[in-house]
Amino acid sequence: MNILQINSSARGGNSHSTRLAGEIVARLQSIQANTRLSVRDLGQTPHPALDEKALQALFTPAEQRTPEQAARVALDDALIAEIKAADAVVLGVPMYNFGVTAQLKNWIDAIARAGVTFRYTDTGPEGLLKGKKVYVALTRGGQYRNTPTDSQVPYLKTVLGFLGLTDIEFVYAEGLAMGPEAEQKALASARAEIEQVLAA
Repeated sequence: MNILQINSSARGGNSHSTRLAGEIVARLQSIQANTRLSVRDLGQTPHPALDEKALQALFTPAEQRTPEQAARVALDDALIAEIKAADAVVLGVPMYNFGVTAQLKNWIDAIARAGVTFRYTDTGPEGLLKGKKVYVALTRGGQYRNTPTDSQVPYLKTVLGFLGLTDIEFVYAEGLAMGPEAEQKALASARAEIEQVLAA
């Protein structure tokens, strides 16, 4: 099994989402023989945003690209190759201002490429990243699960589903900024969810 872990927090080693994503990976490795892990930490090595120059590079035929354009497209190609090779994807997703981090959004923009990870057909769009399991470790300072203020889960279900990643398990750690007792309770609850999800 090839496991791809994507960390998207700006907090480095102090990130709860990164730690929980790592615990999901460790649990996967404990129950699955012969795993191979790739880790991409978007907080430590941010992917560039999709700007005008990037779009120009992507829409320029490969044989006509400048060296700079080719290098920019190659950055996205590397992320696409990683997720194509993965059997399981583990995302560490903190909540920043009710949404995903800019780092994670840049990663999503990089892997969403028409004709490569999705395509348009006569019957509508089709995701091409099929047959993969996705685990998402969600960390929040407050309590947002199943409320209108949780924009992360609907967004992730939509955009990942659009790419063919429809088999998704969400693990929640909420109330992390509501005091030490609430923090410990949130982490214990998340760890219990990890065990439940991976025991299924």
